[in-house]
Amino acid sequence: MARTTGLARLTGAAPDPTGGLAEAVSERVRDTLEGVFAAVAATGADTEALLSAVGSAGGAPVSADLAALRPGLHRRLADHPLVSGVGFVARPGLLADVPAWLEWWQRGPDGGVRPLLLDLDPEHSAYSDYTHWDWYELPRETGRRAVAGPYVDYLCSDEYGLTLSAPVHAGGAFAGVAAADVYLRHFEAAVLPVLQELPVPARLVNARGRVAASTDPAHLAGSLTKGPDFHAVLAAPPAVHRHGALRLTPCTGTPLVLVTPER
Repeated sequence: MARTTGLARLTGAAPDPTGGLAEAVSERVRDTLEGVFAAVAATGADTEALLSAVGSAGGAPVSADLAALRPGLHRRLADHPLVSGVGFVARPGLLADVPAWLEWWQRGPDGGVRPLLLDLDPEHSAYSDYTHWDWYELPRETGRRAVAGPYVDYLCSDEYGLTLSAPVHAGGAFAGVAAADVYLRHFEAAVLPVLQELPVPARLVNARGRVAASTDPAHLAGSLTKGPDFHAVLAAPPAVHRHGALRLTPCTGTPLVLVTPER
């Protein structure tokens, strides 16, 4: 009861799931992920600066150049408890010496930092074409940051998780994505107590309608929510939307939508 009252006081509204309370919950979800997106943004800024420096020197970037990103990636893994992996994923053809590349570092089971080592040879690897994954495709096509998943991350960890990503540019052209992984169990531990303060079932969905977290037994994490155009909701100016008996509250600044029933 005390926590619900606190949310109502934050918004200056009565505890109404179709009003101030839902908006306060969406703000707290946004705040939970902002630290992860800050790590993504810092990785993107470092990568753009590195690619710009290589280009200014008259050369084409190669995979070894990306080693300069590693101190920052290691620091972000240490500084952000929700982040389990972080890095830059190059656009195929960006680098002169390899067809594709992930400069990716992750936290191991023992807490140590280790590189992700993948065979990206298209003749041998099932993971050589990563361009169809939502965490890559959405930033490339929309020019905005994205939340992909939940999905089983066979590429990095074999864990159920989310990937937060944003486009990286070089010379005005798309160069790849900066991204960070969050284990779903960690994300749910952070946001489910907040969702449970709502007196109605609630779920968080991404631009594709994929449920990222839920207190609604009819819409479990990982399932798809059909009907509303969540991409349009997120692309529109911040506002509450309605779709039939549903209230759609964007987590402003973060590509997730809080879905609750009208009451």
